[in-house]
Amino acid sequence: MGIRRKVIDYSRGDNLNYFWRLYRLQKKARFRVIRDILTFLMSRSAHRHGGYIGPDTVFMGVPELPHGLHGIFVSRFAVIGEDCRIYQNVTIGEVNRKAPIIGRNCLIGAGAIILGDIKIGENVKIGAGAVVSTDIPDNCTVVSQPIRIIERS
Repeated sequence: MGIRRKVIDYSRGDNLNYFWRLYRLQKKARFRVIRDILTFLMSRSAHRHGGYIGPDTVFMGVPELPHGLHGIFVSRFAVIGEDCRIYQNVTIGEVNRKAPIIGRNCLIGAGAIILGDIKIGENVKIGAGAVVSTDIPDNCTVVSQPIRIIERS
């Protein structure tokens, strides 16, 4: 990637290398003071990019964020699987301190809202604008409100 492309990505807020570096350091920190400082820096970086990732959120791998953190809110109690693709303005929120567990290889469309103590299976596609508050089995596509499963592999 050329220097021009890096500058453009950074100015648009799409370069999240610094954020993920802070995230990994924060998870490895042994002392509370260090962890708190890294959490602060991570929150400032996420805020700069227009999103929020809770300090205790668990990512099994680095998710693919095609639009950066723009408008993405992830609860601190959420667990996100590997190879997930999350588009802009997605909310993964908690209800009574319980948040979703999202499986591997999921796609979450723009503006989707996922709430509560639910489990999203592996290889699930959640359409743009869907509001999900119930468990979703593996290999499904979910759209609309109320959600309905339109494809099961």
